[in-house]
Amino acid sequence: MEELEQQDIVFLELRQKLQSGLLFIRSDIVQNGADVKLESREESTLNIRTPERTYQVNLTPGVSLVEASCQKSPGVTEHGSHFRLRLNVEQPLDTPSSVIGRLKVKETNCFLCQSCGSRVLQDRVFRRVLPLPNGNWNTLVDDWCCHPDPFANRKLLPRDDDCLLGDTYILLARDSGCEQTLTQEVTSYQIAAGSSQISGEQKRFSKSVMVSCRNCSALLGEEVTSEVLKFYMTEILVKPSEDGQCDITQHSSLSKSISTRLARWGFLEQTLASRLVELSSAQSIFRFSIQTPGGKAMILLWLLNTDTLVASFPDAAVRGDSFISAGGVRSGEHQSFQAVPAVKVLYLSCSDSEHKDIVDVWEKEISVHPLPLPQRSCEELLNLLSSNTSRLPAFLRSMNSYQVAYMRM
Repeated sequence: MEELEQQDIVFLELRQKLQSGLLFIRSDIVQNGADVKLESREESTLNIRTPERTYQVNLTPGVSLVEASCQKSPGVTEHGSHFRLRLNVEQPLDTPSSVIGRLKVKETNCFLCQSCGSRVLQDRVFRRVLPLPNGNWNTLVDDWCCHPDPFANRKLLPRDDDCLLGDTYILLARDSGCEQTLTQEVTSYQIAAGSSQISGEQKRFSKSVMVSCRNCSALLGEEVTSEVLKFYMTEILVKPSEDGQCDITQHSSLSKSISTRLARWGFLEQTLASRLVELSSAQSIFRFSIQTPGGKAMILLWLLNTDTLVASFPDAAVRGDSFISAGGVRSGEHQSFQAVPAVKVLYLSCSDSEHKDIVDVWEKEISVHPLPLPQRSCEELLNLLSSNTSRLPAFLRSMNSYQVAYMRM
């Protein structure tokens, strides 16, 4: 019964491109699949009727249920019943952009600490917003060029009005207000064996100047040079500033809500999910190695579906601890949630000795794309994915040797 208490009572997965869906209802909610009725009386609204109550899922515009298409899958699982259904999809929903994807030239942006909401940089208007080369570009130059690498030991750095975009971070020139908003600390960390940062067998440790928020001491990034800072997209909020003013009051109130673990997870989930879609679309890559700045692999992540909509109804006992659902729970017999865009991923923890052979294979694959994040964010992401998996129906939680999770956008 402990597994049922963790698991959502209703879970809905919709595939826009396939125009099909999967509905799961837990066994203690519905004993007989014949008691379940699906109807779509209003456009983009799906009603799931059970003997006890009705669950309403608000779909995105242009997505609706094909009437009388719901079919119960053969066999009854130990933990519940699942149904297949067909959809009408007029046009697949566009995926939202990440922080990195939203940065544009000639727009005024303010930069805030994601943990406390305080301003960490002066408002910026960029003359150039440019992507940095692929994370493996030094290796590719060595493999493809017949002459010595002309970029060896040289860094690509931004000018005052530049914003350079990495896979998971941005490079910005330091401004005059950084002394009042940021603190610095020299930290030593071990560089993982096999990392491109290692030059020679003896060099296993590296020193870095870490940059933190002066207000709450949250780690934001690191110092690249005395004039250039690297900020990770998981640690900062980038907001448009109208008339050169950033709404600090709004973000201060936001900081109170994001002080909880779940709000932090929600930000991390949406930020990384959107970025995974951008990278896979631009570079046709689907396997990622989530790493610390020292190159230590923490999570192997395999991107499967990017056209998914998900909605779930958590058990009353854990309703306040659910992050896969969106919207509010109404009292009484009627509950309503919004179906939200999500990506389906497979993942493995690199610290799991049971799957060491898979980790070893991924480390040698050039098609696996490294994504560096602060170690705290790596650990939070692993906890987030594990919690996500525990909410899913038992038959959806794993695929081969990998765990399954849905990350909302």
